Amino acid sequence: MAEQHVIDVVDEQTEVLDDRTPAADREPTVIVDDVHIVYRVYGASGSRNTPTAAFSRIVRRRTSPAIREVHAVRGVSFVAHKGEAIGIVGSNGSGKSTLLRAIAGLLPPRSGTVYTNGQPSLLGVNAALMNDLTGERNVVLGCLAMGMTPAQVKQHYQQIIDFSGINERGEFSTLPMRTYSSGMAARLRFSIAAAKSHDVLLIDEALATGDASFQKRSQERVRQLRGQAGTVFVVSHQNRTIRDMCERTLWLEAGVLRMDGPTEPVMAAYEEFSRNRRR
Repeated sequence: MAEQHVIDVVDEQTEVLDDRTPAADREPTVIVDDVHIVYRVYGASGSRNTPTAAFSRIVRRRTSPAIREVHAVRGVSFVAHKGEAIGIVGSNGSGKSTLLRAIAGLLPPRSGTVYTNGQPSLLGVNAALMNDLTGERNVVLGCLAMGMTPAQVKQHYQQIIDFSGINERGEFSTLPMRTYSSGMAARLRFSIAAAKSHDVLLIDEALATGDASFQKRSQERVRQLRGQAGTVFVVSHQNRTIRDMCERTLWLEAGVLRMDGPTEPVMAAYEEFSRNRRR
């Protein structure tokens, strides 16, 4: 029954894409099927959350009275296809980053299923790089972690440094990452991730920093990744970024998928909603 339900979801999405997607590009890469994600928040409601209080609860075998559950994603379903760049928009706390983490396999759904054809790679502003190591050492480690060979790392190293622009005002690649601004670190993270073709690349606000020149390079690189039959998801609060990079957009609000379709009508509806809410 589960397999038949997934087939039905794929068929439904394929019909939606018939008018705007070539047949060769309709192979699914990600299927999100009625996914619900619930996580726990600890230490809420202003209750005591000191080490002494926690130790007391352990000794007395009591649970914290300040644990509450947050239903972050509510019954979301969609199908992504090869060659698509899909934007994800929504208000703060709407479940965008949570959904990306579930697609990446980092957060298990409470119910529903996420299927991926290939290895998803999550790139976010907090992507792990080692602050005590230099930029150049982080480039090497990051590339090796993505599965590149030493020869491939050597081949792509200078391209990554140049793309990030961290050496435009000095040899920052030889300095520890802790000396970088948040923008420099974000640019380097994106440059490392973009050096390799990905089956599914998930970008979570990693393009929010950087000057116009870097954003232009990033957009061009995303187009190249799509051309290499990859699928790209972009979460951003910058509406222009979504419009420039994505032909399809998902609008999440309070964990619910409000709209899924071509970017311009989805963005128009989302912006109208945001304006009305501010009044």
